Amino acid sequence: MFNHKTVSTFNSLENKVYNYVIKNLNTVIYMTIRELAVNSEVSTATVSRFCKKMEFEGYSEFKAYLKLYLEQEKKIHLPHGADEILSFFKSINNDDFDQLIDNAAEHIVAAERVIFVGAGSSGTLGKYGARFFSNIGKFSNHIDDPYYPVTTDMYKNAVAIVLSVSGETPEIIKLAKQFLIHHCKVISITSNNQSTLSKMADFNVSYHVSRLLIENEYDITTQVPVIYILESIGRKLVNKISV
Repeated sequence: MFNHKTVSTFNSLENKVYNYVIKNLNTVIYMTIRELAVNSEVSTATVSRFCKKMEFEGYSEFKAYLKLYLEQEKKIHLPHGADEILSFFKSINNDDFDQLIDNAAEHIVAAERVIFVGAGSSGTLGKYGARFFSNIGKFSNHIDDPYYPVTTDMYKNAVAIVLSVSGETPEIIKLAKQFLIHHCKVISITSNNQSTLSKMADFNVSYHVSRLLIENEYDITTQVPVIYILESIGRKLVNKISV
C-alpha cells in the first residue's frame, strides 16, 4: 500500500501521520480527519497533504481505499502443506521434463565457466547454484547485484544461467541482454515460459507454481522447484563431464 518512493517524500509531520496509520490500520478507517490529526499530533492540513502525496483526492478517498485494502488482505489465502510441491513434482515426473533437463546440461557442458544471475531470493539461489556447480567440478560464480558491471572477459567461454520468478524484472532483463549481445549463451529459469526473459534466452526451463505476492510487491513464491531444477541439471552435468 505504501511504496518506498512515496514514503521518502514525507516531511517530519507527514511521517507522524504515516507512522500512526500503519500502526492503527483497523481503527483509522473509522476516524474523522480531525481525529486522525489529533492522534497523530498534527493539523488537519497535514493529514490532507499526506493524502495528496498518496495520490488521493482527499481524506474520504484515502479511507475508502484503506478499507478496501484491509478487506482484500483478509481474503489472501496462502497455500501451506505439501500439496503445491507434490503437484509440481507430479507435473515433471515424465520423460519430456527429463529431456529438458538433459538439454539444459548439454548447453553447459562445454562452457569453461557458469555465471548465475538473479536478484532478491533468486540471487540467493544463484549463489547456491554457483556453489553446487563448483562442487561437481564446473567453475561457477554468481551475480546478485542487478547493477553489477559486466566486463568483456566475463563472456568468454561462459554460460549465464539467469533466474527470475516472473521473468520480467527490468534490471535482470538488462543484464541478460548484455550477455546475449556479447554472444554468451543464456539459459533462463522462470515460472513463466511466455515472459520476456524466457523468450530472449537461448534456452528456457520453466516451472509452474502459483505466484504469491504480498501487497503486490513482496514475492513469496516457493523456490523449491528452482532448487530441484538446478540440482537436476548439475547431476546431469556430472555424467556428461565424466564421460
